[in-house]
Amino acid sequence: MPTVVLTGARVFNGDHVLEGQAVVLEGDTIRAVVPTAEIPSGATVHTLPGDTLLAPGFVDVQVNGAGGVLFNDTPTVEAALAIASAMRRCGTTGLLPTFITDDATRMHEACEAALEATARPHGGVLGIHLEGPFISRERAGVHATGFIRAPDTNDLDYLTALPRRFAAHGGRVLMTLAPECVDDATLRRLAASGVVLSAGHTAATSERTTQALQAGVRGFTHLFNAMPPVMNRQPGPVVAALLEDDAWCGVIADGVHVHADNLRLLLKVKPPGKVFLVTDAMPPVGTPVTSFTLQGRTILRRHGRLETEDGTLAGADIDLTAAVRHCVQRLGVPLEEALRMASLHPAAFLGLHGHRGRVAPGHRADLVLLKEDLSVHTTWVGGQRQGSE
Repeated sequence: MPTVVLTGARVFNGDHVLEGQAVVLEGDTIRAVVPTAEIPSGATVHTLPGDTLLAPGFVDVQVNGAGGVLFNDTPTVEAALAIASAMRRCGTTGLLPTFITDDATRMHEACEAALEATARPHGGVLGIHLEGPFISRERAGVHATGFIRAPDTNDLDYLTALPRRFAAHGGRVLMTLAPECVDDATLRRLAASGVVLSAGHTAATSERTTQALQAGVRGFTHLFNAMPPVMNRQPGPVVAALLEDDAWCGVIADGVHVHADNLRLLLKVKPPGKVFLVTDAMPPVGTPVTSFTLQGRTILRRHGRLETEDGTLAGADIDLTAAVRHCVQRLGVPLEEALRMASLHPAAFLGLHGHRGRVAPGHRADLVLLKEDLSVHTTWVGGQRQGSE
């Protein structure tokens, strides 16, 4: 197996930014990080621009679409891979194609397609995110309420068999649900099967949310959005998220979905590593298009937002690189932590941090090369260079 060395750039290994280091790749794995004076002889050496930063590739657990493709419209292998390819140009080397509330047949089609895409070694698909259909009608957002339902026996039999099938290819199954719509026995059964459970599109009380966390819910989907605001006598799911140290919180940091001070508060209150970035991206990302159709509704791209004609938000017009920039430039987050929020922390949320989210020996060679302005120069997926300027 040929040895490839990446040198010349600074290296963010997941903890610190390193100078004078080279990253040694063998196939799809990082073999070593060594001083440039110790580059192994006989290796193929690629010298990167000196003003760039080599970092772990980004992991996005919530991508509805990109590059003109919407997974709900086309729940196929080709669509999942096309979405991953489009987001790769934005630094994301691994993602969960996200299928929002729909009928059971199409949900099954999406799962089977994502499973096959996950098996593709350089496809960049890490599993599937099912956002619904077991959510609150009161907090449905842009989800079609006609498809919202309670889980039945057939749902549970199918869903609890999925994690083992995805795990055979290193993939994960993430499900967003409303705690008030699913009982604890069902939550425990799903969690025990390996489904990663996240609370979202919910109107649950803080008490019910806390019970759900104890029953197996692991985190929160786009915290603050599609859930009630904090009130003096109704703290709701947001306060439950803040109080539970072990709960993970995904957030959309685009300057539209969540006020900057709410994000600063979240980062101040939560233990290090428990807040991660998601995009909730839709088909316009990576394209010049100004509108698209979601389950029969026209979604407009205007003023930095994706919204229905009545102003309801419908996903986000952002990629993870832009979210990292927002955290650094607008929120004052240190660069190292902003990078972790887009790589190591979401990988840990999914239980993939043993081989993703760091530039370290034994980790997968999924990498992003960033320019000084934090835009993307090049990515690598499984050691294969995916494109550059």
